[in-house]
Amino acid sequence: MTKPLDTRQLRAFATLARRGSFTIAAKELRLSQSAVSHSMKALETDLGCRLFDRMSKKVLLTQAGEQLLQHADKILLEMSAARESITQLSKWGRGRLRIGASTTACQYILPEVLSEFKKSYPQAIIAVEPGDTREAIALLRSNQIDLALTLEPKREDDFEFTPLFADEMQFVMAPSHAWAKTGQVVREEIPKQQYVLYNKNSFTFELVESYFRTEGMVLNMIMEFGSMEAIKELVKLGLGVSILALWIARKEIESGELVALSLGKRKLKRTWGLLHWRARRLTLTEETFMSLCRTHCARFAIAPSQAA
Repeated sequence: MTKPLDTRQLRAFATLARRGSFTIAAKELRLSQSAVSHSMKALETDLGCRLFDRMSKKVLLTQAGEQLLQHADKILLEMSAARESITQLSKWGRGRLRIGASTTACQYILPEVLSEFKKSYPQAIIAVEPGDTREAIALLRSNQIDLALTLEPKREDDFEFTPLFADEMQFVMAPSHAWAKTGQVVREEIPKQQYVLYNKNSFTFELVESYFRTEGMVLNMIMEFGSMEAIKELVKLGLGVSILALWIARKEIESGELVALSLGKRKLKRTWGLLHWRARRLTLTEETFMSLCRTHCARFAIAPSQAA
């Protein structure tokens, strides 16, 4: 590989080229004239060519020197811009926030959190990568995101999971459904229902499938969607039963558009939280985001009466 140029020599070269005098350049660089002279000789030796013609007290650029100066100015300008960019990150209100979040979190959690976050960090650069739990973990491993707002994963020792809230999955149906009218789920009818569920490749679907497998049941008739809003609309039309967290359908349940009933004596609960590399220290920007998530997610938590 070609040996890279010494940045100190490059800065001294550019200063000497502009000033045309070792004395003036040395004064500007706060170095001795001898130090500047030795630095330029070392640079010329390294490049294998003369960069200056020394004319009494004045120095003039050679053709090679003129060509190097064009590159030197660009390099030094980029270095200055890099320093300024890094310096700006340490200033209040600036920084970078790269988040991975499921479509559910993007729709129901992030809008309010990011709105509040922007008040404290108005010039922060925010990037959101949608993705389920597995995708979020892959994005973390490849350093494409810094935090993942997701469900608690299984056995991920490299990452630290900070819980935000727990929720409970329940049957959700239209008021016209037979279960809604009686207020009771008939266990024998559970496998026979038409279900409208979230994406089959999602961690949530895996949890639902595992729950009913343990109960000795298989949900055969399933329509899958990647949008909670679409799922709720289909259920309202009586096209099937869904299995959702109560906070996702709270508005529709309170208005009477949907009815929620327990899955059974054994509850299906999930824990939402923030995932990040265990060994990496969080930035102030990331800590602020986590704090806002805790505040805004408190309303989604299972009520004490439901947690039992």
